[in-house]
Amino acid sequence: MSEAKKATVTALQAALAAEHAAVYGYGVVGGRIGEDRRTEAHAAYAAHRARRDALAREVRDRGAEPVSASAAYALPFPVPDSASAVRLAAELEDRVAGVYSDLVRAAEGELRGTAAEALREAAVRAVRWRGESVAFPGLAERAGTMSTSAAPSA
Repeated sequence: MSEAKKATVTALQAALAAEHAAVYGYGVVGGRIGEDRRTEAHAAYAAHRARRDALAREVRDRGAEPVSASAAYALPFPVPDSASAVRLAAELEDRVAGVYSDLVRAAEGELRGTAAEALREAAVRAVRWRGESVAFPGLAERAGTMSTSAAPSA
């Protein structure tokens, strides 16, 4: 396998790991979110499950074994109420966007377009949760606190 293809598979695996974490995180969000935003949380959960499944197929199509989800993930902060659930949802989307920006950089062709679309969707959801946007969604440098690792962390 060429170095470029290895880099693409590595980025796909990172995106898949981020989606596993996001699915877990939205399970927490769904248990704490207020009724007024429950539909939004459910839609985000479904979107991340669909992306996760598509990424697993893409990894398999490239001859690799998809990374498995962890049994549990450590949350970046306590989530005792609806306000913290909203913060967690925004954090999940920021971290997923960061990983998709790496996939955009590593991919070519149709996969690059798919990754860019996933980055855009995560950025839009983050704005909806947070109530404000950032200049360059998916770039860790903008916040100084983010990494391209998935959150919640294992």
